[in-house]
Formats: sequence, structure tokens, C-alpha cells
Amino acid sequence: MRWALVRVCLAVTTMVVVAFAIPLGLVIREMARDRAFSNAEREAAAVAPALSITTDRDQLERVVASAGSDSGMAVHIPASHGQRAVDLGRRRAAGEDIATVRKLGRASTAEVPGGSTLLQPVALSSGAIAVVEVYVPESEVSNGVATAWAVLAGVGIALVVGSVAVADRLGVRMVRPARKLVEGAHELGEGKLGSRVPEEGPTELRLAAVAFNSMADQVVQLLANERELAADLSHRLRTPLTVLRLNAASLGDGPAAEQTRAAVAQLEREVDTIIRTAREAKPQTAAAGPGAGCDAAEVVRERMGFWSALAEDEGRKWRVAGTERPVRIPVARADLAAALDALLGNVFRHTPEGTAFAVDVHNGEDAVIVLVSDAGSGIRDPEAAMARGRGSGSAGSTGLGLDIVRRLAESTGGDVRIGSSVLGGTEVRIWIQLEGREPERRGHRVRRRRTGKLVSTFNRSRSLP
Repeated sequence: MRWALVRVCLAVTTMVVVAFAIPLGLVIREMARDRAFSNAEREAAAVAPALSITTDRDQLERVVASAGSDSGMAVHIPASHGQRAVDLGRRRAAGEDIATVRKLGRASTAEVPGGSTLLQPVALSSGAIAVVEVYVPESEVSNGVATAWAVLAGVGIALVVGSVAVADRLGVRMVRPARKLVEGAHELGEGKLGSRVPEEGPTELRLAAVAFNSMADQVVQLLANERELAADLSHRLRTPLTVLRLNAASLGDGPAAEQTRAAVAQLEREVDTIIRTAREAKPQTAAAGPGAGCDAAEVVRERMGFWSALAEDEGRKWRVAGTERPVRIPVARADLAAALDALLGNVFRHTPEGTAFAVDVHNGEDAVIVLVSDAGSGIRDPEAAMARGRGSGSAGSTGLGLDIVRRLAESTGGDVRIGSSVLGGTEVRIWIQLEGREPERRGHRVRRRRTGKLVSTFNRSRSLP
């Protein structure tokens, strides 16, 4: 906008300067020419009275000398009544031009080398017509014209520069509030909820800034209300959790009792984490800093140890692959465990008893892929399943499980894909980018294709026990 305004003012001012400067320059040149020939006419008029009285050569020479133009003036007297023709001074005009002026009886100008001449006819006492020739050099015709044109050019340039400067200041006054509005929108989009825009500039931009600040205040208020609601709802879970913990403590000893108590303790920790995160206004899933993260293989083994007991009760075959060696990922341990629990919980919730499932971990050069697959009936609409809050339509489904997994993957620059597994059911592929680098689109596709080939080979080579 700023440069567009400057260009418009530059074009308009230039056209105005050209429209006025060129005609004015031509007028100045004509005025200088008229001034030069007016002076020549006055000089010729000073000699005319002497010619009407006498034609004596000596007397005419004194008159011409007294006029101060003896070097640029010539007098041509024709022969008459037995007197010879008299020519005083240097002739510059052609004989034809002099004869034409004598015949017509009116003044005329003629072009000569170095300038022009004024030919003025004068009637003598004898009735003959003499011609006074006054030389006007080109320097006298253009005297002061160059200076006047330079002044005009300077004024025109000053006008153009001044208009550009004024337009630039006006552009800055308009662009600065717009730029601050854009920066504020970017900051608000990045999660900086304290970002506000100064209400300054033109009326339209001030109104836009007022609307933006009002919107930002409403967003902050809505998020605060949402956090308070999440914290309150989570806090209500503590009462039934206390009852569960007391009931679990009375179960006695045994693997099932220990697993139940461990699940209740973990549930209590998760509820506390939700409440604390909501109160502190921090996202539950965030990219881990340098040196942070967890061992994905260890987390997978731990969670499969929990879900294996329920799998045995329901007669499900299961297997884990790729967890023999440590696999470091830039994801918090609790976040990865929550994502795995969400996916495995979906397997147990949405597939019939006896349906097999598997969890595989593949460690690539720049990414780690976690595959959770089952032998169920599959998902008819993967895109709808990935939409937050859509759910499957069954009782107890909130539709947030896959959204938790998606946010975990995207926090590292990866993503989540749903497809068909080698077991015949659904396969959820979690792509976790290492070191938190978000790859370029083209390179991302290339690496994903290369790693996908390795995963396909890995899938073909595995089988359930």
C-alpha cells in the first residue's frame, strides 16, 4: 500500500509538472525572442530620423556610431537622381530579402549565420526606400532562457520529491497500523494471548484495531472459562476415584489387584495433571525441549503389560515388535502413554472379544513410526474418525482419543494416518519426527515414502503367534 501510494503521487505530480513546465518554457523562449527583436526595432528607429533628413555618408556613419550598434547595424540606400547607392556597415542579409522589404514597405526578419536580422524600411526625402538592417545574434535571442528553464526544472524536481516524501509519510501512517494489526493476528494465532494492537491510524484501521482487541479479549475470556470448566469437571472425578482407590485397597493380593491399584493410581495422576495444566493455561501436549523425551520402546512394553491382562481375559492374541532396543523420541512419557492407551482402548472398545491386535515400533533415521493394528472390521470413514469430537457414535465414545494422538504427532512435526492393517482391520500409524524438526513438504513426502517401504516390508515379515 505504501509504495502504491508513492507511485500514484509520483505519476500525478510528474504529469502536472510536465503539463505546466513545457508550455511555460516555450513561453519564456518566445518572450526572450520578442525582447531581442524589440531592442533591434528601437535601434532601427533611432536611425530613421537621420535618414529622412540626409543621405550623406559621413553624417550617417556618425548617427550609426552614436546609436552604439555600428558593428551590428547596416544601412542600405538605393541609387536615385544620379546618386550612387550607399551601403553602411556589414551586410548579412541577402540582396533578395532587402529588395523584398523595400518593395513591400514593411519590416521583416531573415535568418543569417549566427542569428537573425531585422530589416526595417525607411522612406527618404527623395521618395526612395532605404533599409536599416539590425543584426540579432542567437545568444541575445536565447539570453536568460537556459537559466529560466533550469529554475523550472528545479521547481519541478522539488515538487516531485516533495510529493513523494509526503506520500511516503502518509503511506507510513497508513501501513504501520496495518502491519501492527497483521503482527498482532500472527501472535494471537501462535498462542500469545496478551497480544494487542494500538488503536491508531486512519479511521478504518482504528476500527479494525478496536475489533481485533475486542476479539482477543473474548478469546482470552472463552479460554479462561474453558480451562476453569475443564478443571472443575476433572476435580469432580476425585470423589469416585477415591472410592475406587479404597475398593482397590480391599481387593487383597494378586496380579489383578495390583494392576487395578496401579490403574487407579495412574488415573489419579492423570486427573491431577489435567487440573494443573488447566489452571496453568499450558497445553497438555507440547514439543519437548532439547534433551527431553522418553524411550518409546519402554513405554510400549509398559502399556502392553497393562493391556495384556485384559487381552488374556477376552481371549485376544497380541504381539509387540520393535521394542528390543531403546527408541528415543521427543515426546513426554505421559503423553505417549496416553496416546497408546487411547488407541488400545479403541481396539478393546470397538472390536469384538477374541480380535487380535499388535503394536509395532519402527525406528528410522529421522522419524519413529508406531503402528497399532487390529484384525477387526476396520473404519469406514477415516477422515471423520480423525475429526475432533466426532466419535464413533457408540455409547461412551467422546471422539477425543484419535485427536490426542494427532496432537502428539503434530507437536513433533509428524502426523497420523489411518489405513488397513495386515491383520485385516484398522491400522493407525503415528509418525513422530525426531528432534522436533518439521520437514519440508517435498522432502517429507520422500522420507515418508522411503520409511513407508521399510514399514511395509516390516509388516509383511511379522505375524501373530
